[in-house]
This record gives sequence, C-alpha cells and structure tokens, in this order.
Amino acid sequence: MAATLGRKFYWKRWMNLSRNPLHHLLIRQKSSVPISKILVANRGEIACRVMHTARRMGVQTVAVYSNADAKSLHVSLADEAYRIGPAPSSESYLKMHKIMEVAKKTGAQAIHPGYGFLSESPEFADLCQEENIIFIGPPASAIRDMGIKSTSKSIMSDAGVPIIQGYHGEDQSVERLQQEAERIGYPVMLKAVRGGGGKGMRIVNSPDEFHEMLESAKNESIKSFNDDSMLVEKFVETPRHVEVQVFGDRQGNVVYLYERDCSVQRRHQKIIEEAPAPGVSDEVRRSIGEAAVRAAKAVGYFGAGTVEFIMDSSQNFYFMEMNTRLQAKHPITEMITGLDLVEWQLKIAAGEDLPLKQDEVQLHGHAFEARVYAEDPSSDFLPGAGPLLHLTTPQETQHIRIDTGVRQGDQVSTYYDPMIAKLVVWSETRPSALRLLKESLKKYNVVGLETNISFLTSLCDHNSFQAGDVHTDFIKQHMADLFPAKGSMPGDDVAQAGLALLLLEREQRNEKAAASSDTFSLWNTSGSFRINSELRRRIRLNDGDAKIEMFITYNRDGSFDIEIGDELFNVSGSLSREGGKTMLTATVNGRTCKSALVDQDGTLHLFTKDGCRRLHRHVPKYLKSTLGGAVGGAAAPMPGNIVKVLVEPGQEVEQGQVLVVMEAMKMEHSIRSPKAGVIDRVLCSVGGSVTRHAQLVQFKDQAETQEEDVD
Repeated sequence: MAATLGRKFYWKRWMNLSRNPLHHLLIRQKSSVPISKILVANRGEIACRVMHTARRMGVQTVAVYSNADAKSLHVSLADEAYRIGPAPSSESYLKMHKIMEVAKKTGAQAIHPGYGFLSESPEFADLCQEENIIFIGPPASAIRDMGIKSTSKSIMSDAGVPIIQGYHGEDQSVERLQQEAERIGYPVMLKAVRGGGGKGMRIVNSPDEFHEMLESAKNESIKSFNDDSMLVEKFVETPRHVEVQVFGDRQGNVVYLYERDCSVQRRHQKIIEEAPAPGVSDEVRRSIGEAAVRAAKAVGYFGAGTVEFIMDSSQNFYFMEMNTRLQAKHPITEMITGLDLVEWQLKIAAGEDLPLKQDEVQLHGHAFEARVYAEDPSSDFLPGAGPLLHLTTPQETQHIRIDTGVRQGDQVSTYYDPMIAKLVVWSETRPSALRLLKESLKKYNVVGLETNISFLTSLCDHNSFQAGDVHTDFIKQHMADLFPAKGSMPGDDVAQAGLALLLLEREQRNEKAAASSDTFSLWNTSGSFRINSELRRRIRLNDGDAKIEMFITYNRDGSFDIEIGDELFNVSGSLSREGGKTMLTATVNGRTCKSALVDQDGTLHLFTKDGCRRLHRHVPKYLKSTLGGAVGGAAAPMPGNIVKVLVEPGQEVEQGQVLVVMEAMKMEHSIRSPKAGVIDRVLCSVGGSVTRHAQLVQFKDQAETQEEDVD
C-alpha cells in the first residue's frame, strides 16, 4: 500500500505543476540538487519539458534559439533566452562554441542537450568538461563508444549482450559492403555507423537495389551526422523494436526502468510507443533489463540512456544500439514508474546517488505515447510545414499528458522535425489505456496542416494492434486496413455541415445587425419569414473532388429540411463556445450528436466521433482562373531544398524515374516522373528552396498545351 501511495505521489510530478498556484502543496520538498541554473541546448517540446521540471525544482533556465524560433514556446518559458544564429540547425543549434559562449555569459553551471542536435556529440561533452560546465548526460567516452555502431557491437559482445549478425568493419568500399551483404544474405539493413532516429537507414531486398540504397543512405548520413560510414546487418523479418530505459550514477550503480515497445514505425521512425512491451513474459522482462544494465556498465555509463534491442517472434532479443541521451519516449516510462526522469538527470549530473535501487523501482499499469505529426499519411507520411491556424487539445489530467513546443498560431518549420506534440496516456490495463488514447485523439483538433491524427485513431481500432501483435512491418502488412479507399461522406455528416453553415451565417447576421444603426434593415435579418411561401435555397460544397449539392428548406419552428440526393434530413441545433472551441450540437432526424467546428479560409472542418470531415465551399468558374498554381508535371510534395537535379531539357525519361532529390525535415525525398515523356524545362536548381506543390520540371506536352491555350 505504501509503495502504491508513493508511486501516485511521484506520478503527479511530471505534470505542468508550475502553472498551478498550489503546486508546492503537491511536492514534499525541493530537490537538494546544487545546480541553480542550466542552459537547455535544444528547442521545441523537449526544451519545454526540461524547463518545466527545472522550474519546479527551483533551477533557472536559459534558452537558445534560431531566427526561426524567436517567438517559440520554449523561448517564452525560459528565464533568459539568447539568439544563436539563422534557422538551419547547422548554423544555430549545432554551433557548440556559440552555445558554450552563452552558457558562460549567463553563469549557467550545466547544459542539458535534450535529444537530437548535440545530445550525442562526444566533442560537445568534451568541450563542456574543458570549460568546467556540467554536461547533463553520460561521459564523452560512452557517447563515443556507443555512437559508433561497429565499436558498440564489439563491446556488447564482450559484455555478454546478444548481438545480431553483421559487418562492422573499417573497409567502406562499395565492393566490400556489397560482398558482406551477399555473405550475410538478403534482405539486409544498411545503417549509418553514427546514426540514430532512423536517419541513414535503408532496407536492401536484392542486389539490384544495393547501389541506389547505399548512395541514398550515405547522403542522408552525411547531412545528419557528417559521416557516411555504413554497417551492414542481417534484417530480421517482422521484428519487434524493444528498448530498455537505463539510469546510472557516477558511483557505478545502474538500474533499468523497464522496457518500451516502439515497433510501429514509418520511415524507420517511431509513431506510437507503449510501456511495458505487450506480451513480454516476466522472465524476458528481467533478462532484457539485466542485459541493458550490463551494456551500460560495460562503457562506464551514467545518466539517462536507452539500450535498443531487436526481438524476434520467439522473444529472443539482440542488441541494436544504445542511445546515450534522454529519448522522446521517456514520458511513458515516467507514467508506469511514477518517476520524473529529468529530475533524475539533474541529480545524477550533480553527483548524487541514484534515487532508487533496482528492487525499489515499481511498474504499474500501461502507458501509450502517440506522436502527433504535421504529415500526410496518405502520401507516404510526407512531412508538412506551415501555420497552426487552429489548435485545441484534450484536457490534461492525471492520466492524460501532452508534451508540446507549439501553440495555436505557431509555425511548423521546414527546418526541424514536424512533430506537433506527444500525447501520452496511462491506465491500469493495456485495453483501457488504448481506449483512453483513442478518445483523447478524437479531441485533438488541428487546422492548417495535414496531420496523422486520423491514422493514429485507425491504428487504435485495428484488431492486431489491440491484440498487441506488433512489429516493424505492421503498417506495411496492414496497409489495406489502415488506408481504406476513401468513400463519400455520410449524408448525416453532410447534413451536420449544412446546419453548421446556416448557424454560422445566422450568428454573423445577428452580429452585423447588433452593430448596425438601422436595426430594421433587411440586409441584416436572420429570419426566414416569407409571405405566402417558404424560404428554400441551394448550397454547394466540395468533398475533395466530389461535388455535393444540398437544398435547404427553412421551417417555421426554426429547424431545417435538407435534401441531399435522394435523402431528406430534418436538422436543428445550436452553437456554443467551450475552451476555445466552437461546438455544434446537432439533431439529425431525431439523433443528437456533438462535434467541434472550425470555419477556416473557405473550408469547414467538422470534428466528429469518426475524425475530421472537411468540406470546401464551391468556387465559381470565373474565380478559378485567378487562383494560379502549378499546371502538372513533377511537383514538390512539401517545402524543402533541392539537393540533386538528375535531368536536363530534351532528356527522355521513363515513368517512375527519379528526376529531382529534395531535402525536407532532415530527410531526403526522391521526386519521380509521373509519366514517360521528354523534359522541356527544369524549373529548380541545386541549393534552391521550393514551396509545397511547386512545379519542378515541365514536360514537352505541357509546354505545347500552354502555348495553345494562350493563342
């Protein structure tokens, strides 16, 4: 009983208690950590996450920011903030000497690197030591050993940690790498030696695609890590990705805080995680935890770290890599243990012992973390960028947590990761936690950008996911279920949208009438009274490419009859404002339902229990010619920078041939020809930036068609 009460007490501490004027009543006492000021060398949600704990502990924070982040949330949360350079991370967040200059100028005693950027740079850890600044992370030697995958595999093998078959040698010639791939046997995985976060990774299924995949992995690795060294490993079919959170102190003590399952991925990057891993036996849980502790001790590790394993269908596990930092998935570990891992980091950095011994670390319940991204799942999860025109979230509670670095009105930038937030939930059991996650996702409303929220909701509904049958090929295997063919919008949803438009129009007319000096003006009336007739009108909307026509009849009782094709709906309802949302309460043919509503730039967004429904107002023909835009051909699927142009005017190309390679959100994307044809013009150049939907090349037949149109 006492252990449970203690867990609940610590469990509350991760919440944004600094915003609660009574938060001091929830905390036994402030930590004895002697560090009084830290610099957070990162941005976005992880910088905000660190700052919340630091504030609760009475530690001052210093933020650094690029030009693109001048008005960001992490800047406003910090006690001090300093600009360090232009938007590209190579000119700002990766400038370690500039960051060190700010740390010394402000009197910060320690630097928290967050994750990404400099968090796994042994050179930065060394610089901190040279400047007598505490690096809130492991020793540089551990980062160096674990950061080079070939070295880490050798160390793990010597420490008795299971490893997978592969080539980790120094000979990096294309011929040697291909020979090793053939020796190991296809499929193989190419991995950047200094990689992480899915960067510089490619699966090669046959010798025919080896060269293309190797070049692509090397290019991505150079951009992300300034090193294109590769290792080759046997690719385990339908593997699970299971990782263990470890913590060590400077006295040589190490504990494991149980495991997380991060198997469901896209582009080798996690999209949803859970803790503990489903279906793992207590014996395997203990074995994998102890193996992770051996791995940490083998490199003299202290601070927060994650040992990642590949697990096969028989629950055999093999060391994959060690991430020498606090990871994005740490909130679910906090939820099942009731611990604040950032607080642990600060204590360990100050030289304190681990707060708990292994037998004192309790596991309770189940937690999920869903990453809400600005991306389009239907277009191979292509990342997006732009303004968050509307953003409302579920209410944070003891069981629901939101880690974010953005607010409504902020920009999701092309220069950084497109994650909007991490939605984290906890419950006593996995099924109840999954239900809570699904309900919370429905309350996450975003307008302005494509998001993966509907996809995540579909994932929660999938029978195999509900059963815990997860692996890294989950999305590929269940593609048909997760991406069903889009059908037409149900008639009752269209009727709700029609009602919403009518109620919004009534509100606007009432507001105009209230502000008018002529209260009897017919132009301002919202009434429907007609002499010897009833008011009937037509509204046209577009559901994607489908055109919807509805006929509205105004009834004397204030309701409306809406005809949509052969269907007739009697609707009535009202609008209300709740927590920044416009809520529509609609009664459709006697059934009452409630939805969130956003009317933005000619598009009506209706957030129903089944996800976001979008209907676009009809654009008259005479206006379409003024809208501009690309006229076909190969177009940029997102904003980004051009890194390669592989065609020239007059060149014949085949359908599917790579025309241009662009970089966006720290990832390379190959733009392929939509058809066979002859290139007339190349409309982009290496080093240039392009906007979303910008035309990159023009085909001969396009040019001829445009000339004919002009004549």
